[in-house]
Amino acid sequence: MGKEKTVISVKGITKSFGSYRAVDEVEFEVKEAECFGLLGPNGAGKTTTMKMLSGKSFPDRDGKGKIEVFGYTPEKNSLEIRALSGIVPQQDNLDQELNVRDNLKIYAKFYGIKESEACKRIEELLEFMELKEKADANVRTLSGGMQRRLTIARALLNNPKLIILDEPTTGLDPQVRHLIWNKLRELKEKGVTVLLTTHYMEEAFQICDRLIIMDRGKKIVEGNPRELLSSSIEKYVMELPGVCKGEESESCTLYFKAHNIRFELFNDTIFAYSNNQEILSDYAKELKREDYYIRHSNLEDLFLKVTGRGLNELQ
Repeated sequence: MGKEKTVISVKGITKSFGSYRAVDEVEFEVKEAECFGLLGPNGAGKTTTMKMLSGKSFPDRDGKGKIEVFGYTPEKNSLEIRALSGIVPQQDNLDQELNVRDNLKIYAKFYGIKESEACKRIEELLEFMELKEKADANVRTLSGGMQRRLTIARALLNNPKLIILDEPTTGLDPQVRHLIWNKLRELKEKGVTVLLTTHYMEEAFQICDRLIIMDRGKKIVEGNPRELLSSSIEKYVMELPGVCKGEESESCTLYFKAHNIRFELFNDTIFAYSNNQEILSDYAKELKREDYYIRHSNLEDLFLKVTGRGLNELQ
């Protein structure tokens, strides 16, 4: 097998707004036909990073960072990058006065796609995004999920080699979310590289080959979601609601400390983490209470471990 081709290369970029550093020496690489995720709380620097990749914003000039997309520099070659990319913004910006098909026709003209070719491509995308029955419907009559799928279809008009999505499924119901996940998997199988930001940990776990978690402008961790779970957090977690007050709280913390169990207190709930499920189960039995929950740890647990449970000043 040949060496995997690097589509995006980000090396030590910074971005400041006055004295505030939104992105702080972040670096990562995205390979061809890979789904790569940027995760982090609000204010982590995800959207700022995305804007720098698409040439809508530029890294600090006094920094030593460098961005390359398909070997191009966004600051000098944004048009070349956009010709090879499709961008799905955080908010849908469709023309509400037009129907579904005409929204795509108008956009095809921006790419200089010939009308005959555009018509064929539009029909393919309507089929792909399961919007064929809504082709003549006015956009304002569509559900939020349908409008999101149309925005994604629009980003695919030019057969991009890279698609960049900013919070692609925020506010959508589970059925639409899963449909979009499946479409992104299909695109990846066709060789399209996918870069996305998301607040949904399950989304990142399901579709990302690799990801980074950012916080306060810095990259905190990077890797494959499953490998990160096995290497960076305990296997099991027990949730004990309503025990952070009174004597029971003290009893819990003493037990966990004595058994070297990592635990976190948040509001009125204790989260106890261990690779030994039996230790957690035994303690739950001692408590003689039914309102506890033992489960496998997930990406959200890791996210909260590395970024904290509290809200920062930007959230």
